[in-house]
Amino acid sequence: MPRLKLTLEYDGTRYVGWQVQPNGVSIQARLLGALEQLLGERVAVEAAGRTDAGVHATGQVVCFDTERTLPLKAYWKGLNGFLPEDIAVVRAEEVPADFDPRRWSHGKRYRYRVSNRPTRSPLRRFTHWEVFSPLAVEAMQRAATHLVGRHDFSAFRASDCQAAHAMREVRRVDVQGTSGDELSFTIEGTAFLKHMVRNLVGTLVEVGKGRRPEAWVAEVLAARERKRAGPTAPAHGLVMEEVFYGEGPPPRTPGGTADGDDEE
Repeated sequence: MPRLKLTLEYDGTRYVGWQVQPNGVSIQARLLGALEQLLGERVAVEAAGRTDAGVHATGQVVCFDTERTLPLKAYWKGLNGFLPEDIAVVRAEEVPADFDPRRWSHGKRYRYRVSNRPTRSPLRRFTHWEVFSPLAVEAMQRAATHLVGRHDFSAFRASDCQAAHAMREVRRVDVQGTSGDELSFTIEGTAFLKHMVRNLVGTLVEVGKGRRPEAWVAEVLAARERKRAGPTAPAHGLVMEEVFYGEGPPPRTPGGTADGDDEE
């Protein structure tokens, strides 16, 4: 039985998130419907991680098993014919029978986008967090260095996060762009907690606004209390860019692999 891996790109604006939910249409539901039309059978779909309502993706990874054998181009050209315009398959490949998109992940990269113009931008309203106060880019860059490494990120997890522990390894936090125009926060790590990326960004923006000193970020991290950190950045500025894989699953070390679904 073939096992297929698909890489998806989607605009999350109209959806309640990746996962099927009773309160609205999800990206997973749209994909399941399209696969049923293509394959003539209902299949189960697993994802590398859940994205929240409004969150976008350029590199979400999903996989499924099917009784049918089709050419790979059917899974991107053919499947895209059944998907709405804001969801697309950008790559399809056959993978080993034991491939697991979450447990085989060696890490993920997220990008968060901020529009820093002094006035609102109609073209960025669904893709950027609009922050009108000028942001000090260099101060945020220096503050971000405190977040790199293996730490307990309890201060940056959602209150309803179900992960068994908060140890995570962040490999990279880059802040780029121009104050008064457009900025991006690129965050790469082995695994993430619920709303972790958005909470990191919200905290760094507090420094960028001059409300907090750069060293405050290290103090928040050490405190391990969510109430000490900055606000949660809006979902619509976040993009799940890429999931990294090797030849097999990574070593299972604390914080090195997700012990539950990432949910951003």
